[in-house]
Amino acid sequence: MSATAPTVRSRRLPRRAATGSPLLLRHGRLPRVLAGTVLAVLAAVWLLPLLWAVATSVQSEQDVASPGLSPFKGPFTAEAFRRILDRGNVTLWAFNSLLIAGLVTVITVTVSALAAYGFSRGVFRGRRALLGVTVAAIMVPPQLLVVPLFEQMLLFNLVDTYAAVILPQVVAPMMVFILKRFFDGIPRELEDAARIDGASEFRVFRSIVLPLSRPIVAAVAIFVFIGAWNNFMWPFIVTNDPDLMTLPVGLATVKDAFGIQYAQSMASALLAALPLIGVFLLFQRRIVDSVATTGLGGS
Repeated sequence: MSATAPTVRSRRLPRRAATGSPLLLRHGRLPRVLAGTVLAVLAAVWLLPLLWAVATSVQSEQDVASPGLSPFKGPFTAEAFRRILDRGNVTLWAFNSLLIAGLVTVITVTVSALAAYGFSRGVFRGRRALLGVTVAAIMVPPQLLVVPLFEQMLLFNLVDTYAAVILPQVVAPMMVFILKRFFDGIPRELEDAARIDGASEFRVFRSIVLPLSRPIVAAVAIFVFIGAWNNFMWPFIVTNDPDLMTLPVGLATVKDAFGIQYAQSMASALLAALPLIGVFLLFQRRIVDSVATTGLGGS
């Protein structure tokens, strides 16, 4: 008579959390409530100056100057915006800013990507020294270059031209370094396979490297555009013609003769920021994905 082996039921043990694993907010309601509260507080702190600027810009100068801590001291009015629009050619200045920022972005991304690919894949004499100079140029404050750049513009008779505003801004050592580090991580086997098939070096760069680098290229383009749009010092120095002024420079010239007008100052700041807010709303997903993918926000 054969003995039947007893059936052993396996008990599923609870999964132990891995050592050093991040906090999972779905494990309990309290962590999610705390995280939501912290995010809400940070969002309020970030939005408070913007809301204060909006509230100041839609009130009269008398109400803004009246004592009190409340941002709403009187009825809403668009008088500050009307004065800014009447005293300056905001439409032309906005077009100049869009044209200059767009051209600076296209040229900077093109030049920086080509230079970064040369540093990443090129083999030539003096490569390390040239790369060291490029990295060292990141530490040079742009204010130190104002005088020599202006003298160059005078030498080439480019003052009060679009070229004088655009050309000095297309040199971006930081963007070259960021793109170079990203290109270093692309597998070289893909490029070697394309070269075996007869592709030229430029074809490899255009058809292999650039498509794989869309996140970092998009991130670089976004930050270059924002920097070119907000640039005030260099366009202010190199332009005297009101028809060539950018929006930040043009709005800065529209000042009242009776001291600081806070409502008009806030209205000018909002007019200069509205296009960037529109760009962010249109490309919000692309901006967030680019920063999250490349980690450029912490650079």
